Amino acid sequence: MAKRAPGEPIVIKKYANRRLYNTESSSYITLDAIATMVRDNKEFEVVDAKTGEDITHQILTQIIMERENSGGKQMLPVSFLRDLIGMYGNSMQALMPTYLETSMANFRKNREELASAFQQGMAGNPLARIAETNMAMMRAATEAFIPGAGRKPEASSEGRPEARPEARKDDEIAALREQMAAMQKKLDTLGD
Repeated sequence: MAKRAPGEPIVIKKYANRRLYNTESSSYITLDAIATMVRDNKEFEVVDAKTGEDITHQILTQIIMERENSGGKQMLPVSFLRDLIGMYGNSMQALMPTYLETSMANFRKNREELASAFQQGMAGNPLARIAETNMAMMRAATEAFIPGAGRKPEASSEGRPEARPEARKDDEIAALREQMAAMQKKLDTLGD
């Protein structure tokens, strides 16, 4: 096993034959093993064995693609993917990495606080207020990424939930597109 200094990431080498080699354990590993390392919060970097180039981003993207195509439940909604692809090449692209990192950090923090509050018991606990705030923030985040997801169906005159009319949904999407276009126009003029 290769020794690494404390705080240094584990180095994983990718060879031309597409195999991944963990230099810490001196063994070949799979993408699933790398996914487990991510879940276990282990710091690592993946480098091309021939060039030494850092290809961690490519490998992590490959793991996401495999998970999304595995036939199980997909995590990334099509509307989110379309919006994300639409951001490439425009002035919003530079803002997205920081925005996404901050959103995920807040999501993790809220999830941890909420889990802690539930473990300690919600009744009569001062953390109940934090949990309520966290739930509201998660609903807002869900609404930001999947418009309309956080809303309850409207009730009919008999008190039963009604399905949302498609026309109203299309109007909401059109309004969001107009807002995005206006934001894009403002950002483009700021860049001039």
